[in-house]
Amino acid sequence: MAGNKPLGKKIRLAKALKQNRRVPMFAIARTKGSVKQHPKMRHWRRKNLKK
Repeated sequence: MAGNKPLGKKIRLAKALKQNRRVPMFAIARTKGSVKQHPKMRHWRRKNLKK
């Protein structure tokens, strides 16, 4: 992707980056390991964002 991105796309990518965090360790410990991932996790190469 080019270094010069439209502002809208840049904002969408930044929001997706902030949403792409793992479940906190206290949540994993509190549920005794039954909750380890959440449905918003996204890998940059496997799943694309909507355009």
